[in-house]
Amino acid sequence: MDEVDVVDAVRGLDRRLLSALHARAADPRVATAARGLSWVGEHGLLWLAAGLAGAAVDRERRAVWLRGTALTAGAHLASMGVKRAVRRPRPAHVEPLVRTAGRHSFPSSHASSATAAVAVVAHGALGGPLLLPAAAPLAAAMCLSRLVAGVHYPSDVAAGVALGALTARLGAHWVVNGHG
Repeated sequence: MDEVDVVDAVRGLDRRLLSALHARAADPRVATAARGLSWVGEHGLLWLAAGLAGAAVDRERRAVWLRGTALTAGAHLASMGVKRAVRRPRPAHVEPLVRTAGRHSFPSSHASSATAAVAVVAHGALGGPLLLPAAAPLAAAMCLSRLVAGVHYPSDVAAGVALGALTARLGAHWVVNGHG
């Protein structure tokens, strides 16, 4: 199998997986959930608001909350930069459930910010054992919602998760300690 065949096979799998997951939107409850998660995840809104709320109520760890929120915003900005460089069009073979802020799909910014936020929580400085059981499934559902909504390919979401995890890994020490 040559390189072109491998790329075509991956593209075909990406399209088939997207079509199968997007078909789940035929259930109105699933469609409503996907739309809601898309809305609250736009520009990392849910994760940024949660971080700022944490900073407001947890005075003892306010600086950690704010750095974690900044890191989450950084993951979102990094994904937007990659989108501008790659310029992969959004899926055209399915009807999207939601409008998007941009025309490009690779990587998923929702997935980048969700993963970075959960990674910050998982690191433990912000009550990982208490918050992680709620944050991790919510982030996973947000990532999945992008496929159900028909606005990303699975590879877009996977790349967003990887970028968010990398951003969180690179900034973990800074979030916890306030210095590089």
